[in-house]
Amino acid sequence: MRGYLAIVQKELKSYFVSPLAYVVIFLFVLITGIFFYLYLSSFIRYAMQVALQAQYYRSMAPKLNINQMVIRYLFGNMSVFALFWLPLITMRSFAEEKKMGTIELLFTSPIKNSQTVLGKFTASLIIFVIMLALTFIYMIFLMVYGNPEIPPILTGYLGLFLIGTVYIAFGLFFSSITENQIIAAVATFGMILLFWVMGWIGNFVGPDTAEILRNLSIIEHFDDFAKGVIDTKHIVYYLSFAFFGVFLTYLSLESNRWRV
Repeated sequence: MRGYLAIVQKELKSYFVSPLAYVVIFLFVLITGIFFYLYLSSFIRYAMQVALQAQYYRSMAPKLNINQMVIRYLFGNMSVFALFWLPLITMRSFAEEKKMGTIELLFTSPIKNSQTVLGKFTASLIIFVIMLALTFIYMIFLMVYGNPEIPPILTGYLGLFLIGTVYIAFGLFFSSITENQIIAAVATFGMILLFWVMGWIGNFVGPDTAEILRNLSIIEHFDDFAKGVIDTKHIVYYLSFAFFGVFLTYLSLESNRWRV
């Protein structure tokens, strides 16, 4: 346990010593804020138009759902933003250790490879949680000035957390098989993007194959969370996917240890 905590602490320090973590967090929150402003402005304009029409025709104005018209789309965009920014967080995890030669110190230390992998995974996940926590400011703004439903907001953040575990797990894996950080980031982005578009590819194949591709698609499992629905099959999918990525990283480290 001490080895695991030591790796977590070391990784968090390394993130915040360099400007990388600050830049990624700032850009994620900034871009999320821009889209939040655009969606909210559009919702307010539409609500005013509906109210004016109802007043003009002396009819009852339909009830507008801010969760469906603002928050749901915002969460969908946040899952895309994470796809771009999380590979930048994970790309240095092992690639930098290899390039600097410090990976040998890890192999010769009493810290187990499993502790190393889980420690780096946890540190990257903490960074992502900080990113998500800062965007919650926008939800607080809606709670103060609007009347959103709280459960869909919480389920949306749960979905973002789970999808982030997948991005991070495979980011660590690709970082463990190369010493080039750019290659690690691009490979992570390409691999995750492939699983993103599987649902879309399903539109061009037979029904049986399409169903399989939709079940493998990362974004297909996220839609229910954005709608406020928790389904255990989606949770199992993301946790299994993340475990597989972490396990591949562990196998990669084990193979490297034997080479050393």
